[in-house]
Amino acid sequence: MISLPLLYYLIAINAITFITYGIDKWKARKNKWRIPESTLLLLAVFGGSIGAFLGMRVWRHKTMHKKFKYGKPSILVLQIGLLLYFI
Repeated sequence: MISLPLLYYLIAINAITFITYGIDKWKARKNKWRIPESTLLLLAVFGGSIGAFLGMRVWRHKTMHKKFKYGKPSILVLQIGLLLYFI
């Protein structure tokens, strides 16, 4: 069973990641200063891979970049595997 603090963390990091993708997409449309790709990738690595995946789909953001198109699902599969291993 997953611990309650871990569950809260995963919900929070995924919500933050999803919102961050939306903000970056908005900034891209307005030609404003963008959120670095490394930040977007790190949010996924630190547990926000579901939020990143949903952000890519909902906001239609970073869907053509190979490191996002293939890297995000890879991170998600790895994280699910680790979660199942430790449960």
